[in-house]
Amino acid sequence: MARRWIAGLVTTALLLSATPMPAHAAASDADLAYRWAPIHYQDSASSKYIADYLASVDYDGDWNTRNNWDNLDANAARLVGTVYYSVVETGTHWFIIYGYFHARDWKLLGSHENDMEGLLLTVYKDGSAYGTLQAMVTLSHDNFYSYTPAGSPFTNGRENIDATLITQPWDGEQHPTSFQETKGHGCKAWNGGSFPGGDGIVYFPSRGGGEVPSGGNDRSVAYQLVDIFGPGGLWERRNDPQPYASWGTFAGDNGTDNAAHAPWAWDDFNDGSDLQPGVIATDPAYLTAMYFGNLGTFSLDYTRNTYRQ
Repeated sequence: MARRWIAGLVTTALLLSATPMPAHAAASDADLAYRWAPIHYQDSASSKYIADYLASVDYDGDWNTRNNWDNLDANAARLVGTVYYSVVETGTHWFIIYGYFHARDWKLLGSHENDMEGLLLTVYKDGSAYGTLQAMVTLSHDNFYSYTPAGSPFTNGRENIDATLITQPWDGEQHPTSFQETKGHGCKAWNGGSFPGGDGIVYFPSRGGGEVPSGGNDRSVAYQLVDIFGPGGLWERRNDPQPYASWGTFAGDNGTDNAAHAPWAWDDFNDGSDLQPGVIATDPAYLTAMYFGNLGTFSLDYTRNTYRQ
């Protein structure tokens, strides 16, 4: 009850048991993920750029994440563009996580094997098939950054909105955009500018398979969408010691040991003790209610949330 009382202070318009919006049609999670999948700008280094390619966690054919660093150079042709997603929902919103995986975080200080950063989208169930995008929160290392697209009613909450989210057309719809730095792969919204140094990769969502970039300056690469909750996937393997050293922490033994995290362990270290590691995935409605104001019709009650089962 304390949690709901606190959330009620954010906005008098917050509805904790809101009536679900009338459905236009039942969109599948795969369709929702594709509809809102970001156009992704990946900066790349002038050398060793394959470490900046998006990849699947098991790109090398196994789920042992302790060999991902060592296997990278010999497996460049297997670095198929891959983005992981999950969908949970309340009566009023869908919350979609997108996770970008790299086999190496190779920044000068604090390098480590494996790297997954990404973002959360908050989509209002307005009665249309795919709803309306209202907010994005990204993970850049140990900090979350907040964005709203033009037309969103959301205002500053506990955290200030960092910028207006840029959208771009793809497959007949406007999609959000995201950006990741080279080497460390911190994720923020794309600012509309060019790549630092002039070279980078632009990934676009695909309903089919992903592609391997032709090099470090490829401006049109397809990525495949993989459901985190899918059979044999990241969530089903959450207690498997091959990919994970501990809860939500990928196993890795190059550079800093065990330093990369799955979405259910993503964290901002200074956004409040009530927002524990992983809440961006496991309780995204509450995180959104804390990060933003002027929420309008907004429920904290999940109609489904596999992370909490």
